[in-house]
Amino acid sequence: MKWKNPLISGTLILTLTGLLSRFIGFFYRIFLSNVFGAEGMGIYQLISPVLALSFSLTVSGIQTAISKYVASETSTHDYKRSFRTLWAGFLMAMLLSILCACAVYLWADQIAVTFLLEARTAPLLRIIALSIPMATVHSCINGYFYGIRKTAIPAVSQLAEQICRVGSVYLIYAACQRRHMEPAISFAVVGLVIGESASMLVSLLAILSRAHKLFPKKGCLACPDKRGTAAHKEHLALQYRRIMGQLLRLAVPLSANRLVINLLQSIEAVCIPNRLMAYGLNNADALGVYGVLTGMSLPLILFPSALTNSISVLLLPIVSEADENGNHHAVRQAIMTSIRYCLMLGFGCTAIFLLLGRAAGRILFHSELAGSFILTLSFICPLMYIASTLGSILNGLGKTAQTFCFSVASLLLRLLFVFFAIPVYGIQGYLWGMLASQMLQTLLCTLSALRISRMSP
Repeated sequence: MKWKNPLISGTLILTLTGLLSRFIGFFYRIFLSNVFGAEGMGIYQLISPVLALSFSLTVSGIQTAISKYVASETSTHDYKRSFRTLWAGFLMAMLLSILCACAVYLWADQIAVTFLLEARTAPLLRIIALSIPMATVHSCINGYFYGIRKTAIPAVSQLAEQICRVGSVYLIYAACQRRHMEPAISFAVVGLVIGESASMLVSLLAILSRAHKLFPKKGCLACPDKRGTAAHKEHLALQYRRIMGQLLRLAVPLSANRLVINLLQSIEAVCIPNRLMAYGLNNADALGVYGVLTGMSLPLILFPSALTNSISVLLLPIVSEADENGNHHAVRQAIMTSIRYCLMLGFGCTAIFLLLGRAAGRILFHSELAGSFILTLSFICPLMYIASTLGSILNGLGKTAQTFCFSVASLLLRLLFVFFAIPVYGIQGYLWGMLASQMLQTLLCTLSALRISRMSP
């Protein structure tokens, strides 16, 4: 019976596909680092803030809102309202994503020079602009499937994205080799767009298949029971206005919170190479150190988080439903179980990285610097896993303002290290900042979760 529990079965599905996806992505990072070098990886990583900000502006809050408001389908079986919720959220997110994609494409040069402080990222930004609407499509659909606890579809779409991304880049690289052409880092960004399109297609096929299964005689996702009377159309329009209002009441604060957080993260990412130059490195060396940290060491440290990420995604609707039903025992159990297993996983990963981190950097990335970063970052594993899981529980309990404040406090502390420690101590000052900020966020999340559940520390 335990395997039929949606948290256990869903976590297992997401974890297995997440580990496989990360496994593919991990060796993909090794491939990119060997082909384009540390400086190329640094330039490639610099476009991540723009993607993160675009996701925050367009679909991040709406995806979570869709997941929350369709979660009741599992008990009420009101499939029509669930589809209307998905359709309403999708329309709003798609409008925002198209506007955002146009803005990134048209103002790529200005964004590259004034925001990313690196003119060579401009052509990459024009390419990734094409992926923003695609990401919106599959994010909304994945939010629906997360809400009804059918994790197989998001898992398959994630895997399809990774396989198509890696496969397309490798094929482009092989074609360049045959023609004796020098591969450019833009090929990796083209692969990102191809991966997003594959994920979008998988998600669209899944939702259309589900709609046909639930409503075999109706063809409209927006209105499976469409009738032609004016009164019914007016009633349906009123329903959509109510659903959109409901979604926006949750999505707007969430999107604003994530926008602020991603903006702070973007400032951090952009300023690291700049502050490394203040430490005394030239532009190429600064981008190289940044590329080693974010493109080599951090992906290895984050590899085991596939498990905690899976749990976090599924805990939100489950804890939300338990809280609405007044099931405080289930909430307390979720908190204690999360802390227990995150500590076990975190300390185990720390031990492994301490023992093998330096060798991993040397063997996998041919970089002693990567191995040194892995050793230092290994201590954040238990802290990071607990903070992400408890943050999801707090969001499920409606404490989004608290998790936002905790994240902002953590990021502000890290920015202090970026601006004041890196020019004095180099990249080591930033690593200390990562440890300190993660300790702060974990402590705040743990104390808040224990206080809300009325448990003793």
